[in-house]
Amino acid sequence: MRFVWAVVAFVLAAILIGAGIAQRTVFLGPKTEEATVSVEQDLPYLLVDGAVLTHHTGAQTLTVPSNDAVFAAYGRTDDVRAWLSDVEYNHVVVGGDDEIETVLVEPEAVDPESADDAADPAADAATDDAATDDAATDEAAGRNPAGSDLWLEETTQDRGLVMTLNLPEDMSVLIATDGTEAAPGTLELSWPISNSTPWAGPLIVLGSILMAFGVFLYILAIRHVRRSRGPRRKGPPPLPETQPLDTLSEAPERGVITSRTAQRSVLARRAVAIVPAVAVSALLFAGCSAEAWPQLGPSASPSPTPSVLDAENAQAPAVTDRQAERILARIAQTAAAADAAADPELAATRLGGAVLDERKANYTIRGKFPEIAALDPIPSGRATVLLPQAYDGWPRTVLMVIDEAGAAAEDGESAPQPDATEEGEAETTEPTAPESPTILLMSQEDPWSDYTLTYLAHFAASTTLPDVAGATIGASQVTPDSTFLVIAPDQLATAYADVINKGEESEFASLFSPDGDQFRAKLAEKRTQQLDAFNQTGAQTGTLSFSSAAGAYPAFAFATLESGAIVAVSLTETETVKSTNPDAVIKLDGNRAAQALSGMTSSAKGFETTHSDQLFFYVPNRAAGGQIELLGYSSQILSAGEIQ
Repeated sequence: MRFVWAVVAFVLAAILIGAGIAQRTVFLGPKTEEATVSVEQDLPYLLVDGAVLTHHTGAQTLTVPSNDAVFAAYGRTDDVRAWLSDVEYNHVVVGGDDEIETVLVEPEAVDPESADDAADPAADAATDDAATDDAATDEAAGRNPAGSDLWLEETTQDRGLVMTLNLPEDMSVLIATDGTEAAPGTLELSWPISNSTPWAGPLIVLGSILMAFGVFLYILAIRHVRRSRGPRRKGPPPLPETQPLDTLSEAPERGVITSRTAQRSVLARRAVAIVPAVAVSALLFAGCSAEAWPQLGPSASPSPTPSVLDAENAQAPAVTDRQAERILARIAQTAAAADAAADPELAATRLGGAVLDERKANYTIRGKFPEIAALDPIPSGRATVLLPQAYDGWPRTVLMVIDEAGAAAEDGESAPQPDATEEGEAETTEPTAPESPTILLMSQEDPWSDYTLTYLAHFAASTTLPDVAGATIGASQVTPDSTFLVIAPDQLATAYADVINKGEESEFASLFSPDGDQFRAKLAEKRTQQLDAFNQTGAQTGTLSFSSAAGAYPAFAFATLESGAIVAVSLTETETVKSTNPDAVIKLDGNRAAQALSGMTSSAKGFETTHSDQLFFYVPNRAAGGQIELLGYSSQILSAGEIQ
């Protein structure tokens, strides 16, 4: 009976192990869902819509066969479409029948003049405008997408492209070559399919256990049979003939021993024959992957990253963390190259506003006096605070705070430095590297423009930034004429300049907190020193006066969590030296910066020297009240010239 049960165990084990192996081999389904897309018309750009990427669940593998280099980038769908809005492109979408297809998207054309207006003289102008639009379209068709600040990530691979992505539905992928040559006309998409066989592992293990049990039963059966061949209690057989003991042969005894040895050898060989089967089962069990076992936890299959926007109709932040750091690094690299070559045109590709004009002035100064140092480099690195504008349109602005403690050289934190207006006065000292973080604004005018750095300042000592929204949410822009703040952003610079000019007598003095306002304190100290020096040398032949005014650059305000705003503004400080004696001459011997900018060393009329100030304030809301606080500031000489 033991043999019967052993055979039953072997049969069941074979069935279970065979079923488990079959699930992982002949019955195993495909591992991926695949789709191939081909375009009918060759165009420089191919856009893969986010709905296509998420047509199936799981990570997306994008394969673009080609013998040439292929460029690919992904970003928010609205941003990529905006970048492509002025050109023709192929768009891979999900059609109405839930099939992936390609459609041709043409740029929006300007409506032609109606027939009634055809005789109007403006018709010719409309024709000229249409021709201009056609030329712009042709130029846009050759636009290289590489290096655009819109992309979250980009890559270029030789001889085709393979990318594994995990994008949500609101992200799309742009494929091109260089913007001039046609993009590859064929691409393949694949998504992983869950082909797990959770019962394969348990079946193989259970079969192995049954096989081991069958081996055990088989050994017991063999042992039972061997023992059952022993002596039985029956009648004695006939006695053999007696012979002398010394004549008996030893062969029978040897024969008995040989018979027992043979039985044991057969048993051993049978047992050894069973061992490989058990070993094979163990190997099968060891080779099972995780897909062959039930998963008690959550699925490890990747899913698209959800959008950071949960509120309905909320607008997305302009940039992500990595995107902002990459953009700032590009700005810093371009600015460094422009500084080294003193090239204002190169600087203008990445700098704007007061930041650009200050560097242009420095280039002019260094052109006359090469020994004068360049302005400190633009900082870059990981942002300790990132506040992108939550806005789907353009222009867009991003506020960043960069901790400069480890930087070798950054823009000077010092207050405006004195420039000489009389012979013998000390020249402006070079700014020293600050120990405080840098706060800056960079803006993008349209989808095709790079971000430019427009405001840059350094935190005043003991300054604390107000609470702001996270980088994944962003902040809204406060309108320049907002009445919800204690003062409108577009009036802030004028009010602060009035406080500098009039002090406590200004009608706006109560709006600004004097605590921590190092700019006003150091500016007042600087002007006192200049007046003292002037009174000792030229008070009898001229006058020295100071004035502050709102700068030419527009203010920008970001909303904070307390319903206040961080406002960036610019000021101009003007130092005017006039001659009151027709026989006197105002000299600039000690001020090489003013000499370089004015192109003069002396004047009988006098000089005006202008500094540019970049300032960041926290402005509370009108309901909560409170005073305006200075957050950071910087100043550089901007221009100098003879009084007209």
